[in-house]
Amino acid sequence: MENIVLKEGFLGQKMIALPKFIKTIAQNNRITKKFYITDLGYYPKANHHYRTRKKGANQYIFIYCTKGHGEIILNGTKTLISPNQFFIIPKKIGHEYRADETDPWSIYWFHFDGTMATDLYERYISTNTNNYKNVPFNLDTIELFDKIFSLFNRNYLENQIEYANLLSLNFISSFIYHDFESSIEINHGNTLIDSIKNHLLNNLDKSFTLDEIAAKFNYSKSYLHTKFKKNTGYSIMVFFNLKKTQKACEYLNYTDLSIKEISFKVGIDDPLYFSRIFKNFMGKSPRDYKKSQTK
Repeated sequence: MENIVLKEGFLGQKMIALPKFIKTIAQNNRITKKFYITDLGYYPKANHHYRTRKKGANQYIFIYCTKGHGEIILNGTKTLISPNQFFIIPKKIGHEYRADETDPWSIYWFHFDGTMATDLYERYISTNTNNYKNVPFNLDTIELFDKIFSLFNRNYLENQIEYANLLSLNFISSFIYHDFESSIEINHGNTLIDSIKNHLLNNLDKSFTLDEIAAKFNYSKSYLHTKFKKNTGYSIMVFFNLKKTQKACEYLNYTDLSIKEISFKVGIDDPLYFSRIFKNFMGKSPRDYKKSQTK
């Protein structure tokens, strides 16, 4: 059973509880069945806001605080929520949450579900939650919520439901992957890895060994290998060959250069070796790749 404490509502509040037939459409629609919204709303300065669900909710609950404070209790652990923080409560897990008595929170919230909802939640809990301590306020984010709300509030054409749910997925994903976005912003510029990438990308017509790259940047090979792979998912030389292959694809698509000429253009003197590298990445030989692009 759900207990709700709302004395007089919240001035400026808005919420939508979608009817059962809309949920059924979303659950069976090929586009939205992976992720769909069942309820959403905005509670400004939510004085006396309190929820307790002993058996949890049937959906995941996303809460984003923009002002004030509150707390969420999950599995006996209390988490204090401050401005620019968000929290996702798993479905079917007992919980409670409340606004602070003296400085009540203002929150945007969604209930969501779908076949990919659990995977999104798992990604959320596997991320370094310390980085959620400061999700910068962004007016574009609020405008996106307003657009989603308006779409759900206007009418219930199936294509509109699809669009609203896709926008909702984008909204929530921007929080779940905030850690990733932050790392991109932090690492953007003259970092070591960016410098190595730029060096490789600017010299695709040349051939380097890992020893030469390590010497140029004055680091050990093992250190560069570990740091580069952690950042990109590839070792330095595999990344270099991948970019050479992608450049070769451009030549194959937009020039009449021979395979041998393209091999030289990407810094590989042995066309047979070039073809092996190309096939390893693209799944077909350079010749077959070129043929497939002209069909």
